[in-house]
Amino acid sequence: MRTTHLLYLHGFRSSPQSAKARLMAERVRRDHPAVSWCCPQLPPSPAAALALMRELTADWPRESMAVVGSSLGGCYAARLATETGCARTVLLNPAVQPARDLARYIGEQSSWQDPAQSFYFRPEYIDELRAIEGGTLPHPGQCLAIIAKGDEVLDWREMVARHPGVQLRLLEDGDHALSDFESAQLDAVLTFLQLA
Repeated sequence: MRTTHLLYLHGFRSSPQSAKARLMAERVRRDHPAVSWCCPQLPPSPAAALALMRELTADWPRESMAVVGSSLGGCYAARLATETGCARTVLLNPAVQPARDLARYIGEQSSWQDPAQSFYFRPEYIDELRAIEGGTLPHPGQCLAIIAKGDEVLDWREMVARHPGVQLRLLEDGDHALSDFESAQLDAVLTFLQLA
């Protein structure tokens, strides 16, 4: 069955204005206008972010729903896929231990895309992240993970080990942002998603 509903989840300090989110939105609108596209601005609270994702997808058909997540959004996407059993999942350099990795970011943070936009990352968000981490994807064969060995933020070995059995595109170099996303990864993602 083709994907009719697509949720894109951005990473920490990112937004729907990230390069990957904008590229995906543009291609979906241009080539797959029948697909319901959703790329929300996620709140800093992981619990609130998960609640928003659940609300936005509550009436989506699980058998034709897909979720794409980048970095922290990848952790959220894996959690949502585990909860919903959605048809397809794409993880782009997914965070696998965000409670550990984001503990040093407690305090005032600014957005990558608009430094004038800021938020406060609260200490209790670390416990919220711990509650989201863990669990294994119910259908790893329905997941594509694109992981760059050159990721300067996350350890590629941890990412690979965290999601065994997925369809893996392991990039020999690359970076955390997947700077080659448009030229080298986007078509593979769209092919995997089988958009209507």
